Amino acid sequence: MRKPFSGTIFSALILLSIIILSFGCNKVPTDPSSTVVPSVVTYALISNVSQTTALSGGVITANQYGNITANGVCWSSVNAVPTIADSKTTDTLNNNGFNSTITGLAGNTTYYVRAYATNAAGTGYGSVVKFTTLSTPGVVTATVTTLAGSTAGTYGFADGAGTAALFNGPQGIAYNSIANNLYVSDILNNLIRTMTPAGQVTTLTQPTLGLVNGPLSSALFYSPSSVAFDTQGNAYVADIGNNVIRKITTTGTVTTLAGNGVYGYVDGAGTVAEFAAPQGIAVDAQGVVYVADRGNNLIREITPAGVVSTLAGGITAVGISQQSAPGYVDGVAGNVVVFNRPSSLALDHQGNLYVSDINNKTIRVVTISNGATSTLAGNSTQKNLLGAPNAVASDAAGNLFIADQSGRVLEITTQKVLYILAGALNTSGFTNGVGAAARFNNPEGIAVDAQGNIYVSDFGNNVIRKITVKVQ
Repeated sequence: MRKPFSGTIFSALILLSIIILSFGCNKVPTDPSSTVVPSVVTYALISNVSQTTALSGGVITANQYGNITANGVCWSSVNAVPTIADSKTTDTLNNNGFNSTITGLAGNTTYYVRAYATNAAGTGYGSVVKFTTLSTPGVVTATVTTLAGSTAGTYGFADGAGTAALFNGPQGIAYNSIANNLYVSDILNNLIRTMTPAGQVTTLTQPTLGLVNGPLSSALFYSPSSVAFDTQGNAYVADIGNNVIRKITTTGTVTTLAGNGVYGYVDGAGTVAEFAAPQGIAVDAQGVVYVADRGNNLIREITPAGVVSTLAGGITAVGISQQSAPGYVDGVAGNVVVFNRPSSLALDHQGNLYVSDINNKTIRVVTISNGATSTLAGNSTQKNLLGAPNAVASDAAGNLFIADQSGRVLEITTQKVLYILAGALNTSGFTNGVGAAARFNNPEGIAVDAQGNIYVSDFGNNVIRKITVKVQ
């Protein structure tokens, strides 16, 4: 007689079936034909370029097949679309990113480089970046001097020539090509100062905190943060303490272009608009003003008539007012982009707006026509490339200069090559000299004059520094 089917055996079989099915559903595929090669992005900048070497790298943005068996960059001087059959590096991954030192290059030669990553499905490539090596063994260097302010770093308030002048926390600095002078936002003195290229310092405003328009000599500001000039020589001021944008005409009259003193976020005309600690400012050839609205994590634009709109950055409800939560997202539409404390702006002649996104340790590029945003320099895998980029400025040729609060001044050329001009990462001091021998203490502002001289507001040292650059 057949025994009845055991309930215990039945339960065991059911459990075994579930386990088998579970493993079947979660099984990692081993067939490369069902997968794709890695997605890779080549770093947009080439740095440390010399006659024979350069630094590049990339980041792996998607890897659907699992383990990476090799990654690095490949390059060639003859193949405009290099592959791993050309020269290549093999590098160590760090948080899906890698830095690649390229050696054995020839001087004064154009190279094409792109990042690669290989898995079982094959090799994926990033976009191609082009650069040219130096023609001589020389390097790009910068000589740093003190143009104005105390040689001892003493803070205070005094007009005068060179080191006879005193500042207290100079922050923004801008060059006026019409008048051939500079404006300095002496923020802890609550003053706007003017300075000649020779270092003669004069005060334009009163030190009393307030929001009063009228003649420049009696107008009141509240911690003016940065200044920019239009093509006629009118000045625009990010009045960070008042949460407004001010205009100073060439005849010395101060008005409020946009904002009403309320810390918040509102688009609209004139005093309807609201800002949250606007810090950076730039003006294009049509007189449109762009604002790094730091507290809102937004890039705003203002028409010459004073109408404010949001160019880039997404809005979420935060606290009492509507503000944008900080983050790091690039995008092809301005309203999906996310910043983390944008602090300074600079324009080029191609309609691009450069943003020093300080808490993300990046330089971002915003297309003015649509707000599309990408990263030019810095990311989570290049943490030491930009320590704390607080200010950017561009010269007439489109080269970009960066005041890095961590203690350095850097340049990104129009060929997308990065040079460390002066100072040292995370090292403070007050030393004049050449290149890495120079020391700054929290450099916060930067400007370039018509001759290519660089001016840096050295906030912690209470001085204005001058930098001349050459290849030697």
